Amino acid sequence: MADRVTVIGWDGSPLTAAARSALSAATLVAGAAHHLALPEVPPGAERIRLGSLGLAARRIAGHRGTAVVLADGDPGFFGVVRTLRAPEHGLEVEVVPAVSSVAAAFARAGMPWDDAQVVVAHPRTLRRAVNVCRARGKVAVLTSPGAGPAELALLLEGVHRTFVICEELGTDRERVTVLTSDAAADHTWRDPNVVIVIGGTGHTATADTPWLLGQSPAQTPAARRGWAHPDTDPYAGEGESAQLRAAQLARLGPRPGDLVWDIGTGHGALAVDAAAFGAAVIAVDADPRACERVTAAARRRGVQIQVVAGRAPHVLENLPEPDVVRVGGGGAAVVAAVADRRPERIVSHASTRDQAEAIGRTLTEHGYAVECALLQSVGLDTRTWAEQERSVVFLLAAERPVNR
Repeated sequence: MADRVTVIGWDGSPLTAAARSALSAATLVAGAAHHLALPEVPPGAERIRLGSLGLAARRIAGHRGTAVVLADGDPGFFGVVRTLRAPEHGLEVEVVPAVSSVAAAFARAGMPWDDAQVVVAHPRTLRRAVNVCRARGKVAVLTSPGAGPAELALLLEGVHRTFVICEELGTDRERVTVLTSDAAADHTWRDPNVVIVIGGTGHTATADTPWLLGQSPAQTPAARRGWAHPDTDPYAGEGESAQLRAAQLARLGPRPGDLVWDIGTGHGALAVDAAAFGAAVIAVDADPRACERVTAAARRRGVQIQVVAGRAPHVLENLPEPDVVRVGGGGAAVVAAVADRRPERIVSHASTRDQAEAIGRTLTEHGYAVECALLQSVGLDTRTWAEQERSVVFLLAAERPVNR
């Protein structure tokens, strides 16, 4: 095992005395090509070009001598320290940090970043990173080859954002470019880069003092507490009771990185609640007035929602892949079209048993595990305890088996 492992962050500025001291004693140095070209790297040290971090960690663990790992920015912030400290390698490390690439990118943009979300985009996580960009008004994306500014822009089609693209920060080739997301796909970008994605509700600076990194307007102390509030919208339709929405949200479990479809969104209460949980939401309705109402509701709540006017199932064909879906209207035909897209979970409701059986049968035929419950809620006036309104509805919840 290596006698000593030091991880040095580099942000383009001259190395500190501690970093130079560790490098001068190194018998093994690992890093990217531009790190290994630094003049402070001892000529006689073994050099490892970082590709697979796991493979490099195993080689470092088996090295007899003093090892140094060079990384861009702060190596403890979405960096190599996590891999090196994994139990299977058994490495104890010392860290000499530098300014993180995220902090440097926001500094170049002259913007605060305590209200920003930070995500890492690899080809396997790109879609989830894009969903965070859909849901939030300020996001920093740490990109990778195959999951860079162009790929982000392509998957954000239909959602307008501004990109601040910071290439090769801290080097002589550093470049900062500001452009709209629809133009980013037309360029070739140099790695490594950080993309600041800005736009939509809640991205403007406010006088509020942040207290939690990455908080959104819907999560501030001044925001209304709770979700699935009792209906106050005069346009709320059948099957849109607060109790039903609470049950549907509980079964969907929307979370950051998810894309939620809310089909037949109505007055948009469920869509707004799902967005407040941090999920990206596309609300679909054939009624233009409903689309206007959900847009206004999202603005009041300070959340991001993409509203699509059109009738399902045809309007769903060009939408990005969902993780969870609420079908508020359209019956078995719409449910079938949704199931063809293979989301993890689908919830719907029906006012009659025949309708419920048709929806349940459709979901089962598509390979989903289906549950159905008859929900009854009765509103009471607490001054007289007289019944105000009664709602009876079948709730259907379907989950795609893990192996499908």
